[in-house]
Amino acid sequence: MSVTLDIRLKRANKVYHEGEVVAGVILLVCKEALQHHGISLSMEGLVNLQLSSKSVGVFEAFYNSVKPIQLISSNIEVAKAGKIPGGKTEIPFEFPLNTKGNKVLYETYHGVFVNIQYTLRCDMKRSLLAKDLTRNCEFIVHCQPQKAKVVPTPVKFTITPDTLQNTRERSLLPKFLVRGHLDATSCVISQPLTGEVVVENSDVPIKSIELQLVRVETCGCAEGYARDATEIQNIQIAEGDVCHGLPIPIYMVFPRLFTCPTLETTNFKVEFEVNVVMVLHDDHLITENFPLKLCRI
Repeated sequence: MSVTLDIRLKRANKVYHEGEVVAGVILLVCKEALQHHGISLSMEGLVNLQLSSKSVGVFEAFYNSVKPIQLISSNIEVAKAGKIPGGKTEIPFEFPLNTKGNKVLYETYHGVFVNIQYTLRCDMKRSLLAKDLTRNCEFIVHCQPQKAKVVPTPVKFTITPDTLQNTRERSLLPKFLVRGHLDATSCVISQPLTGEVVVENSDVPIKSIELQLVRVETCGCAEGYARDATEIQNIQIAEGDVCHGLPIPIYMVFPRLFTCPTLETTNFKVEFEVNVVMVLHDDHLITENFPLKLCRI
C-alpha cells in the first residue's frame, strides 16, 4: 500500500530565530485506511566537525573534540498508535526554538569541515511486515541581529611587484601598478561587498581579474588546531587586457547557507576572506588578500 509522508513548514523561506516557534503540518497521503504504531517528531540542531585529510593522525586529542556538538534536541509524540483514514491527512505541530542551559544557537552554515544544521525528523512506526516511514526536513536558523551599527571603513590597496610576498625572483617580475579600494571589510552579510579596482599600468597583458571568496575553518582543542581555507565562490570582474586607468566595480553578494556571521567558539572558528586575483597572460597569479568580518544587523 503506497503512503507518502511529508513535513511542511508554515514559513516559505524556512528561516527562524531563537525563541520563535517552528510551526507546520505533517502531511500523510494514502489511498486507503492505514494502521500505524505511533507517529513522532523530533527536532535537532548539530555542529558537525570534520578533520581534513592532512590533519588526521596529527593530533590524537582531536578525536574527542570532533564529536558532533548538540545545540538543541527535543521530541514530541504527534499521534498515538491507531488508524489513519484514506486520502489526505494533515497533523499540525509546533516546536519552540529554545536551547537548554547556556547553549547558543549558531547560525545555519554549510561548510567543508564545519557544518551547522537544524533538522526536523518525522518517524511513523508500522507493523513488522511494513517498513517504518521517515522524513527529514531542514530549516534555517539566523542568529539575532546585533544592535550596534556597522560603520564602514574603506580599505585602500596598491599592488606593485614590491608589495608582493611569496615571490622568489622579484627582479624577473613584470612592472605593474594596480590601485583600488574595498568599501568595507566589516560587512553586513545581507548586503553586497563593494569597491573598485583600477589598473594604472602593466607591462604585460592581463588575462582576467577575479574576486575569490574564501572560508577559513578552524577545528581543534587545547592540544592544537587544524586551519583550512577553501574557496566558496569565484567571480570574474574583468576579462582580457582591460583599459588602463578605468575603474572596475567590485560587487559580490554573500551566498546564503555557505556564509554566516563570523563565528568563534572554543572548539571551532568560521572566518572569511576575499582575494582580489589578477591573472597575467603567462598565467601568473597576483593575489591581494583581505580578511572580512561578517555580521547580521
